[in-house]
Amino acid sequence: MQEYVRAVNEHTERLGRLEQELREHVKSWRLPPVVNALQALRGVPCTVAVTMVADIGDLTRFANPSELMKFLGVVPSEYASGERRQQGAMTKTGNTHARRVLVEGAWAYRYPAKVSRHVPLRLEHQPHSMQDISWKAPVRRCKRYQRLVAKGKHAHVVTVAMARELVGFVWAIAKEVPVTL
Repeated sequence: MQEYVRAVNEHTERLGRLEQELREHVKSWRLPPVVNALQALRGVPCTVAVTMVADIGDLTRFANPSELMKFLGVVPSEYASGERRQQGAMTKTGNTHARRVLVEGAWAYRYPAKVSRHVPLRLEHQPHSMQDISWKAPVRRCKRYQRLVAKGKHAHVVTVAMARELVGFVWAIAKEVPVTL
């Protein structure tokens, strides 16, 4: 048992070191303002923000959030024949890494919206418009998560829907951040 505990502790320490290195590399990158701004959202820690920006690049190149959703493959597939139209599972086209971290981040919306001790620290250097977006996101998505689960939707399906909405808020925040190229 002690060996398992030691292994877990070693992996936890290694993860902490890697996250610290990642934070150091972001400082010398050309997009740290975007990475810092995205962390204002619930479910988007540094690793998720860096993965999104590294895999997608400039988020503002998409004209609207639905284009970004399509790019990431979090939109429902569609089966249509004549008058009949049926939606299916998400398309899973696009970037797998970014989609995976988004869905992982969307699991944070299972719990009620509240201001944790980390939120004010991440928001203190952000403009007021981004602070408004970052608070509007969890309130809306937590309510929607509870409503969809109460209707009988499976938790995984609801989480993908939350990830799709999270993309919209990510796009909105990225539009607010001035980036120098």
